[in-house]
Amino acid sequence: MSVFDHDGIQRRLAAPADSSPVRVREVLAKALELKGLDADDVVSLLGVRDPELLSECFETARRVKAEIYGNRIVYFAPLYISNLCSNECLYCAFRASNLSIRRKALSQEEVRSETEALIAQGHKRVLLVAGEAYPAQGLRYVYDSMETIYSVRTPRGNIRRVNVNIAPLSLDEFRELKKRPIGTYQSFQETYHEETYRSLHPRGPKADYAWRLGTFDRALDAGIADVGVGVLFGLYDWRYEVLALLGHIRHLEARFGLGPHTISVPRLEPADGSELSRRPPHEVPDEDFKRIIAVLRMAVPYTGMILSTREGVAMRRAALELGISQISAGSRTDPGGYGGEGTAGQFELGDTRSLGEVVKDVLRMGHIPSFCTGCYRRGRVGKDFMDLAKPGLIKRHCLPNALLTFAEYLCDFADPELSRNGFGVIDGMMAADIPDDPLRVRVRGLLDRVKAGERDLFL
Repeated sequence: MSVFDHDGIQRRLAAPADSSPVRVREVLAKALELKGLDADDVVSLLGVRDPELLSECFETARRVKAEIYGNRIVYFAPLYISNLCSNECLYCAFRASNLSIRRKALSQEEVRSETEALIAQGHKRVLLVAGEAYPAQGLRYVYDSMETIYSVRTPRGNIRRVNVNIAPLSLDEFRELKKRPIGTYQSFQETYHEETYRSLHPRGPKADYAWRLGTFDRALDAGIADVGVGVLFGLYDWRYEVLALLGHIRHLEARFGLGPHTISVPRLEPADGSELSRRPPHEVPDEDFKRIIAVLRMAVPYTGMILSTREGVAMRRAALELGISQISAGSRTDPGGYGGEGTAGQFELGDTRSLGEVVKDVLRMGHIPSFCTGCYRRGRVGKDFMDLAKPGLIKRHCLPNALLTFAEYLCDFADPELSRNGFGVIDGMMAADIPDDPLRVRVRGLLDRVKAGERDLFL
């Protein structure tokens, strides 16, 4: 299956890029039209080296994100239910031959315990993650785990949406997955460079490059509304990966009329038992990583961008200003890790702060923490979501829902200082960012109900 133009990417990267100030500013003006960028535009931005011009790129990315998503930051946490795996990914601690970690698939009681621990932090959405092998129940194990997560109710809340990151499925399996109340189906190509991919995945089902590349076509053919794409930066030339990822996105847009719901931008981090992970074959310096985030934000403005706790605090702060709209917080990457009975994680974490610490930090930066899951449950998914996101109309729903879910968090989890500061920010945003009087009155009424003890109110 051809989902991007490998030869065209090679030609573009081999030719001198026009990254002159005139050309770059032309591309930045185009980016502000919020209709995305093509491959030639992206090549021009990837070639910028002048610090002043690069700052203009970063500022444009910030403006694009603000126009589409405002200043809200959505939170989630990964919930690893298993580290069983039949693949031999040379950069991953979970690879089949790694004998230095203890293998574990959580029982449903342990899944319940992990869910309770995440709810106790304040989380409302999780990303279910499993190694690419399952216990004897097969996919039924994943479905049972989803049902367990949704079933947990505590005095401090519940998980309202489960996204999933599991092995690529067949068309029929995706149809079966669609029967479950999932949010986004997420899978990473890892690297789009086929020769590199084959060398890094020598054994296991994941060794089939074409099968993995066709994952999202099968998912969307099966009716899955939202998919999440990503690259593991550091395995191959990051410029190639950005262009290939963009090509994949344009393929999905052309074939299905919609692109991905999210783009993840993980960088290779050290993993237990993997020497390759400690010496990335194509290390991505911090400045280039920031450029990746900014360029993708401008190229695909309507898509949510995710940054995990792989990155350290300083990079996470910088990335929020460049286009990231979703972050994990208080994360563990080992089955059982939230309850204190975990194993070795999939990779080393760069940001080990609690959710509460991250919330305070993000609020100080001028962003509004959001735990919203309203779009999934209102049916604003797939094309319906894109129709609102592309012109920037999604803010009419997302900002009020962000304020309502943040108010919940403040009522249920905040200390007095955070509560005082947080409600002050909410009041300021109500006045400045919801200019529609009827909508403001409606949201104010819902906020009063949250303060009075009602929960899970959303537009």
